[in-house]
Amino acid sequence: MTGPNLRTMAWRNLGRNRRRTAITVASIALGAFLAVLFTALQDRSFADFIDTAARLGGGHVTVQHVGYLDTPSLTRTVGDVEPVQRLALKRAHARHAAPRITGQALVASADDNVGAMLVGYDPAQDGPHTLGLLEGLRAGRLFATAHDDGVILGKTLAERLRVNIGDRVVYTLTDKQGELTSGMGRLVGIVSVGTPSLDGGLLLVPIDTLRRVLGYGPREATMVAIFLADSRSSSRAAAQLNRHVGPGLKALTWSEVRPELNAFIAMKVGGARFMELVILALIAAGIFNTLLVSVMERAREFGIMMAIGFSRGQLFRLVVWESLWLGLLGLLAGGLATVGPYFYLARNGVDLSTMTGSGGAEIAGVGFDPHVRVGIFPENLVAIAVIILLVTVVTGLYPAGRAGRLEPVAAIKLV
Repeated sequence: MTGPNLRTMAWRNLGRNRRRTAITVASIALGAFLAVLFTALQDRSFADFIDTAARLGGGHVTVQHVGYLDTPSLTRTVGDVEPVQRLALKRAHARHAAPRITGQALVASADDNVGAMLVGYDPAQDGPHTLGLLEGLRAGRLFATAHDDGVILGKTLAERLRVNIGDRVVYTLTDKQGELTSGMGRLVGIVSVGTPSLDGGLLLVPIDTLRRVLGYGPREATMVAIFLADSRSSSRAAAQLNRHVGPGLKALTWSEVRPELNAFIAMKVGGARFMELVILALIAAGIFNTLLVSVMERAREFGIMMAIGFSRGQLFRLVVWESLWLGLLGLLAGGLATVGPYFYLARNGVDLSTMTGSGGAEIAGVGFDPHVRVGIFPENLVAIAVIILLVTVVTGLYPAGRAGRLEPVAAIKLV
């Protein structure tokens, strides 16, 4: 003889007080809706933010001289970038690896001189997809080859120097031996990336031209910027590279190269986790209240069920099944409520430019895109569903225990 079908009984019990069930399901659905959209906004925003930072210079992983991070100097270099590039593509499964020369320079015109961030790149190996600075071209042209004689300046820097396309610009910096040296080129392009610090202090020079000025070898640079398909793989990729790059070089993740950005993201993630805990607590309170009141109202019914042969364990499992059904219904309702807004925000996003102002926003030296979209990582979506379901079941354990501890005779006498 088989026992009662507790799953079916629990499902039917939810329909006995449909208003209470609907309110509980709605609270779970609202919690799932908020958790998914909140997490999706965070996932997409921070992933885009990290990719933007990577495209500003160092990539998701940076291979450079072991002492360059602590003491940035143009005397600390990667002697031959090609083996590092091949290693990155093979061992770290990078989608691209490009050499860069970065440092500080003094830029001068006939009217003024200003300190600037120097970036030397190879047009054959770098484009807007790996060097986001190139997307902001506002006047002139980009470099055609790695040995062009021209320079490109940030828009605000060009205005401060009072130079136009075709004017001569002199840049002074320390060479490989630590001696002062200078280069000169005509202004061929002006870029604006919407980040005040970059627009006001950016100098781009073709990498071979810069090598000649600095006394570098033909394949020498200060770093190799490595780009991955997913920034979350940067720690694993850096660890893999550090086992093979050899002495004198070190692979660093974007979070090590940009600790301020990493700290900002960690702070925001911590705040988001706290809000998600608040949402889960509200869901748990709603489920707990529903099931406990339901058990108290049905005490006489449970007493009769035990009198005709139901065990305490069966009553306990019955209430647990009710909580599980509530969780599943809430997740289904939450999914239906979320899918429309999610795809709309993923496609169209939200424009926050009125909050950031016309000058743009900058966080830890990285420009903030005011047009934000959502996009949740699959593992985070699964985690939200599993956690909400676990919370509903765990919250139902106490009411289920109350049901299992009822004394049949005393419960039957209740009116």
